[in-house]
Amino acid sequence: MSSRKRSEVENGLVRKGFVKSNSDHKKFIYYTFNGKKTSVWTKTSHGSGHNELSEDILRKIAKQCCLTRMDLNRLLDCPLNREDYERMLIEKGRIIVS
Repeated sequence: MSSRKRSEVENGLVRKGFVKSNSDHKKFIYYTFNGKKTSVWTKTSHGSGHNELSEDILRKIAKQCCLTRMDLNRLLDCPLNREDYERMLIEKGRIIVS
C-alpha cells in the first residue's frame, strides 16, 4: 500500500458519513444514517503538515475507523459503501441500534 492525498481521505470520509468537528485538529466523527453521533472517530492531523498521509498514518486511521487497512481503501474508493460500513460497525458492536 502507499500514501494517499489528505484531501482525498478527508473527502472520502465525509462521503461515507463522517462529519468534520470544529476543533483545532482535523477530527472526523461518524454519524449513522439516522443522524446519531457515534463513538467512531478518526483524525487526519497526526502531526504531519504534509498533503500526503503516510502508510503509517493510514493504518492508524483504519484502526480508529474499525477497519483493516485494505477495508479503508475500499471505503475511500467506494467498493465498500456506507450501508455496508455501518453494518460492519454494528456487527463489531461499535454502534448500538435501538
